[in-house]
Amino acid sequence: MSKLIPPVRGMNDILLDTAPQWEKLERCAARLFRAYGYTQVRLPLLERTELFKRSIGELTDIVEKEMYTFEDRNGDSLTLRPEATASVVRACLSNGLLHNQQQKLWTAGPMFRREKPQKGRYRQFHQLNVEALGYADAEADAELITLSARLWQDLGISHVSLEINSLGVPESRTAYREKLTDYFRSHESELDEDSRRRLERNPLRILDSKNPAMQSIVAAAPQLADHLDAESSAHFQRVRELLDDAGVDYVINPRLVRGLDYYTRTVFEWVTDRLGAQSAVCSGGRYDGLVAQLGGRDTPAVGWALGIERIVELLRLESDDAVAATADIFVACVGDSARRVGFAHAAALRAEFPELRVVFGLMPAGLKAQLRRADRAGARYAVIIGEDECAAGEISLKPLLSDDPQRRLTLAQLIALLREAGENQAPAS
Repeated sequence: MSKLIPPVRGMNDILLDTAPQWEKLERCAARLFRAYGYTQVRLPLLERTELFKRSIGELTDIVEKEMYTFEDRNGDSLTLRPEATASVVRACLSNGLLHNQQQKLWTAGPMFRREKPQKGRYRQFHQLNVEALGYADAEADAELITLSARLWQDLGISHVSLEINSLGVPESRTAYREKLTDYFRSHESELDEDSRRRLERNPLRILDSKNPAMQSIVAAAPQLADHLDAESSAHFQRVRELLDDAGVDYVINPRLVRGLDYYTRTVFEWVTDRLGAQSAVCSGGRYDGLVAQLGGRDTPAVGWALGIERIVELLRLESDDAVAATADIFVACVGDSARRVGFAHAAALRAEFPELRVVFGLMPAGLKAQLRRADRAGARYAVIIGEDECAAGEISLKPLLSDDPQRRLTLAQLIALLREAGENQAPAS
């Protein structure tokens, strides 16, 4: 017997235990993004390595340590995308989508970073990204934040909280960086190895240190808010007023700096205390300089990304469902003639109610065994067809989630009953 081939470390299979939550998130997000006027784009997994060096920053951990990069047969350096925003901007520039126009776009798919695998952090992970390009006003920042707040509401997720901050523009941040470098250099002997490495390259990232021994030093560091330029301060004030008006609760976190070099002004994170060390579930901010940095004209932009695996885990933790349903109607047939009739009935129900999950019992078995399968699938109804039903041109409808009695109906009566009950809806997950 051949030896089994194991999966690649940090790249996980998505199986039955989480598939319903994935479906619920994707369906809910697509509906909500459309309602807010965002259009979906689908982008390649592979990009030229230079795209991420120029956008994320050559001195970031992502570019230095975590990217999956290789040379193809032509000697070009290619990288599996570690994030999607740079790809969205590249696609807009490549296809002329920013010439005298604005774009509200969203995309979804896998990203790749060679990090140490742990719960909530994988080497292949999936994101939903929402990007508004060409919008300079604070209303765009606030709309994207309120959009994310609406998503949690629609999904039924409650254990998340919003943190916001402003990074200012590059000029004011440069002056702040000098003060921050001087401060941390005066405490260099107390810094951990990671912070000493960041001291000369990107001292703002030290503010994001999770090392408990570093917290008192970080807390006493100069605050970026005290060094913001007037325009950034006014922009941030406007964002806060809009969030207040929309009823979105938040806290200002002066240590929130984000890990990517392209962010300017507003940055934000949704965090939770239910996933251990991986507290951030959705992060984003404004990146006004990125389009020009990648070869386009100066174009304001703002966006966010959420980690699908982390949201799925929250959905599982907050779900009260004992069974992850995979069927709404289970068609159980006994006998060859009944199976032929049942197969045709299942096809008719699927055509009439495309959003319903209609499962036909493909494996012949006794009625009791088929009803056990229907229970395991979480079906709401069993459509039973045996010799008596075939002879009468009817079916038996058995409710599985209530004590309502079983009854005999024709197929036309069943379709009318389901339509009257409003069953042509996407099943709840």
